[in-house]
Formats: sequence, C-alpha cells, structure tokens
Amino acid sequence: MSERDNLIRLLEILQARSVLRGDFTLASGKKSNVYVDARLTTLHAPAMPLIGQCFLARMAARGWRPDAVGGLTMGADPIVTAVSRESLDHADRPIDGFLIRKEAKGHGRGRFVEGLPSGQGLSAVIVEDTSTTGGSTIKAIERAREFGFHVLGAIALVDREEGGREAIEAAGCGFDRIFTLKQLLGEPG
Repeated sequence: MSERDNLIRLLEILQARSVLRGDFTLASGKKSNVYVDARLTTLHAPAMPLIGQCFLARMAARGWRPDAVGGLTMGADPIVTAVSRESLDHADRPIDGFLIRKEAKGHGRGRFVEGLPSGQGLSAVIVEDTSTTGGSTIKAIERAREFGFHVLGAIALVDREEGGREAIEAAGCGFDRIFTLKQLLGEPG
C-alpha cells in the first residue's frame, strides 16, 4: 500500500475503535467530551504495521534518521514496537526501541529507561499515542536526554491541538503528528 493508503486505513481504524464520547478527564487534567483511547488501535494487530509505516514515513519526511525510538510507558509501548519492527522492512536500517518509565524502578538497576544500555552517541525520536498539553512528551524528552540521547524530535499518533506542539517546541524539540483530533472527528481544519 502507498503512504496515503496507509494513512486512510489507519484513520478508519482509529475512528472506528478509539474515538469515545462521554465525560472524561484527560492525563493533562483537562475535561473533555471526546476521549481517544489510542491503545484500542495501537494494540490492534491489523493497525500495527500501518502505525509503524506511518511513523517511519513521517520521520523520513522530517529528515529524522534516529538510532532508536521510545516514549513513556504505556501509551508509547505498542508504537515503539511497531516502528522498530517495521524499520526492518521499510527503513534503510533497523531502529531500536526503548521505553521510559514514569518512575524509576525501585529495584534492580533503578533505571528510568529500558531497552538499551545507554543513549550516549545515539539519536532518538520520542513517540506518543496522544498529545494534549505536551507534558508527557516533554517528560519523555527530558528522561531520554538524561539517558544520553540526542533527541531529534517527537511524533504523536494523535494531536489534540491543545498546546502540546508549542510546549514541546519551547522545550527545544521538533514536533509532528500523524493525525489531529479534528481529522479523527471528521471536522474541517
């Protein structure tokens, strides 16, 4: 399938599986009558290759050639896996994955970042399922930088367009998205 076909099919899956209506409190603390439960799509087997390929295409369009992709557990976990796996067939080199804990592990090595021994000398792109204010993405960027990564940018599957881009860019990191919430809702703009 073409990149456009992948985007159309992924959008259809997100719309059918992940857009929920009701009264919700978002991770940012904001209230919303629309909730995007992206995990219902990112953990759906037919969507996984589409997600990986769409993220790879967006990275290529931005000129980002990371050594690794990662993000905050749990929203980023299936995206990291999809991108890393699809890099074997759809990128010029394999891209490793890493996961960032919200809190350091209280035992073992007590690390925030898992999946690689170090980020020293490596470039990374941070991935996220949904971005609202950008707080979770900024936390992931900070942890990745502390681990030694040179963070090229961040990409969200869905951008709610509520200040996340601006906050992430103010933190010194480029930002992109696969879809906006308006696209998921079929609204213009």
